[in-house]
Amino acid sequence: MADEPHQFTVEAAEADRVDRVITRRFPDSSRRRVVELFDDGAVRVDGRIAKKGDRAGPGAVITLARTPATGDDLRVHPDPDAAARLQVLYTDDDLVVVSKPPGMPSQPLRAGELGTAANGIVALYPECASVSNDPRDGGLVHRLDGGTSGALAAARTDEAWVALRAAFSEHRVDKSYLALVDTPPVSRSCDAPLLQRGSRAVVDHTSGLDAHTAWTIVRRLGERCLLRCTATTGRMHQVRVHLATCGAPITGDTLYGGQPLPELIGFFLHAERLILPGPHGPITIEAPLPLDRTATLAALDATLTVPST
Repeated sequence: MADEPHQFTVEAAEADRVDRVITRRFPDSSRRRVVELFDDGAVRVDGRIAKKGDRAGPGAVITLARTPATGDDLRVHPDPDAAARLQVLYTDDDLVVVSKPPGMPSQPLRAGELGTAANGIVALYPECASVSNDPRDGGLVHRLDGGTSGALAAARTDEAWVALRAAFSEHRVDKSYLALVDTPPVSRSCDAPLLQRGSRAVVDHTSGLDAHTAWTIVRRLGERCLLRCTATTGRMHQVRVHLATCGAPITGDTLYGGQPLPELIGFFLHAERLILPGPHGPITIEAPLPLDRTATLAALDATLTVPST
């Protein structure tokens, strides 16, 4: 089992960098899962915490706090508590779309992790657990950041997963978001290329991937604005970075310069609408704003209507 500790002694013929030794010892696990052990401080060589570039000579004792996960270990487990936090917006024989609350990850990153939207979807629709080529997906055909609320789609069959993934990659899915920003943006769109660096995305005009986001102002709320954003590409943190680049960081998005609000869970970005291709024409799904988002807008409206004294 992936969560059990394991210890072994390096033989003369396998002496090498410690990450390579572990990878060869566990051929059914991916290199990414081995690297996760080092990131978590779960590898020791002769009692000392090891880095993946350290060498392990003949006779070295390698101790793992857990063995690296394999595909079966990573398969999404049903979580009724997570399911109770989801709102089912649409379902048919091939597809389910739920509304994810803010603060809930889309999928587990570690073996046995619970509390994600994928765990909840699998609890409601068990067939989703075996769909897709990544056992962590639970049928998901796209993802939302943990802090983003709103419409999240999963496939219920292998054929639907392949078709929907192709639709997303070929930009045949229309996506719109509501974003509350601290200040009005200085433009109506952004096409700055984006590159992932660790847990952030950055604008990189040399190596970045094409990205495009456009927006319109829905309401002005004092210094803040509520925007409706459309994204024709699906890069990591795309809407968040593009708005921050144009002088309008999302309220609560402290990673990219947004100002926190006490009553707001995370940051105010909501996937309000998905238009997906279907066998009989486009399928339009809309996700209502979560209560903390509607309360935030109401509180901002109230401050604007209070008479001055």
